[in-house]
Amino acid sequence: MTILRAIPCLAPLSRTLLSVGLVALPSLTLADNPVALDSMVISATQTEHSQLSAPASVSVISRAQLQQRQVNNLADAVSILPGVQINPASVYGRQEIKIRGMDSDYTLLLVNGRRINSRDALSSSYANDFDLSAIPIAAIERIEVIRGPMSSLYGADALGGVVNVVLRQPTRRTEAAVAYTYAQPTKGDHGDTHKLSTYSSGTLIDDRLLANLILEGRDQAAWQSSQNTNPDTDSRERQKIGSVLSNLTWLLDERQQLNLDLSYNEDERDALWNNAGFSTPVNQQRMQRTAAGLSHDGRWNGFTSRARYYYEHVELMDDSELTVAANGGRIGDITQNNHTLDGQLSGLLGSHLLTGGAEYRRTELEHNLNLQGGEVKVDQSAAYLQDELSLGEVNLTLGGRVDHHDVYGTEFSPRAYAVYNLSDNWVIKGGVGKAFKAPSIAQSEEDYAVVACRGACVVVGNPSLKPETSTSYEIGTLYEAVRWHAGITLFHNDIKDMIVSDQWGPDYRPPIMTYTNVHEARIRGLELASGISLTGSLDLTANYTLADAEDKETGDELVQTPRHSGNARLQWQAQPRLQTFVGYQYTGSQMLAVPSVGDSKSDAFHTLELGANLQATRELGFKFGVTNLTNTKRDDVARSLDHILLGRTAYVGVSYRL
Repeated sequence: MTILRAIPCLAPLSRTLLSVGLVALPSLTLADNPVALDSMVISATQTEHSQLSAPASVSVISRAQLQQRQVNNLADAVSILPGVQINPASVYGRQEIKIRGMDSDYTLLLVNGRRINSRDALSSSYANDFDLSAIPIAAIERIEVIRGPMSSLYGADALGGVVNVVLRQPTRRTEAAVAYTYAQPTKGDHGDTHKLSTYSSGTLIDDRLLANLILEGRDQAAWQSSQNTNPDTDSRERQKIGSVLSNLTWLLDERQQLNLDLSYNEDERDALWNNAGFSTPVNQQRMQRTAAGLSHDGRWNGFTSRARYYYEHVELMDDSELTVAANGGRIGDITQNNHTLDGQLSGLLGSHLLTGGAEYRRTELEHNLNLQGGEVKVDQSAAYLQDELSLGEVNLTLGGRVDHHDVYGTEFSPRAYAVYNLSDNWVIKGGVGKAFKAPSIAQSEEDYAVVACRGACVVVGNPSLKPETSTSYEIGTLYEAVRWHAGITLFHNDIKDMIVSDQWGPDYRPPIMTYTNVHEARIRGLELASGISLTGSLDLTANYTLADAEDKETGDELVQTPRHSGNARLQWQAQPRLQTFVGYQYTGSQMLAVPSVGDSKSDAFHTLELGANLQATRELGFKFGVTNLTNTKRDDVARSLDHILLGRTAYVGVSYRL
């Protein structure tokens, strides 16, 4: 249990779990069918649909699929899906999730339908992917990814799409297991990763109170490689992450239940950073996140209701040398509090399935360095209504949401989507929707100033900004047979009032940058996805995405948006207890920076992964494999901009279920 003890917040709990024998992560499940599309999803409408009938472009990653692969965070989990691109968000390996070529700020991250957000706490060129590591992988039941705008249900930030993490719920049956994974790059220095995950669930009071407890710890050493232009810097930062999550379900009666979830996450990072000067500063940050949610769910003669309150408290210590040097030696001490209260009612009214709700959110930010006033508060409220109507073979979904921001006023986000059932297993579907993204606190507060450009500039907020808006269209068809499925979707997004940074006051040294609403962009393309059972034991799945992304102001292609990308996976059930797979991923050429930076066109690259899962006994399972088998490296252009690809890495894992 050295990994859990390495994280201070987990050490006492690890001893407690060992003493009672409740340690867990279920052993590997080999029966998951990668070809079937029978997963049920709720994110598209807040009501249950199959992937085939859902009024949206939706993909699902199951718990079994997560266990079979080497997955450290949400970015790793969704990287194989169509329309999803994982980009490096900084010079030391932090990641961001982009959907359909749109910036990661346009991807809304939800947990059980509630947004999690620490972006206001860390908004700088150092990048913020702390949210992607805040959720223990062992706690995930499935991940639903909606490609396309969903502001009609979820409000701001869902221009590109939604990643909704559905957590595992407590079970009546007692379950307990443990899993450990070790990974080591074969090239470069250090970079080894140890990960220990535990899960336990059961009944505390018969037919009344259920509970589960999940712990996860990961210790990832910094990795240095010859790919860096500065050999003294890290290609990937050191990460030390510990998480605790617990869910309690109180069954009030046959129609009502109360749910309480509590979580704590501690995430420490440090790296030797490549900056604009000759020195190699150390970037050190520690984020502590505490969250609590209480919800009531009820069923009332054809109607369902839900009322929830969610609180998230984030503390960030920023001891980056560039930040400290730029602020008179002061260490960054940042606190963000998020309060969310929402309610929803859904039910049949004649032939209409109606879903309506309201939401109130408050964000409180205290920042001793970047905010001259020290703190700021932002209030937002919203109401939405959705109608799902069956018209013979056509299912029509109409919806809209009104959001009011106490700074930017009111935005209305409508959506219309139709699904035409040609048969029980063949549909044509498409729709149109509007979405918006309000400027962040860092972008909009004139008292907010942050060191950026690797220490070479300062960026200040602009209170005159307008929300970014988009209008998106898509149409596609999806067919599912017994042994195969295939689908194609065409999409077109028009984005207005894009927020970009621009120089303000050219005579200032260092240069002062600010944000402006300047650009309009157009992103259009197609997605192909298919799967086939070649034999009773051999399955092939593949997807391809074409994204034509253009800045309409300049005619340039949008940065970090490859025109072509794709994934393929061949899975072989070699024996009833042994499953093997080969995975292939292709990323096309792309611009890594705006043309003013110079030549930033980077060549295409591809990676190969091999893996195997062995269920030795009912209780004991193993997994092992190699990622980036061919040790692919990015080209000189990418490496000069510190876009480093993790080299060949071998991993091995073991799980035991009681």
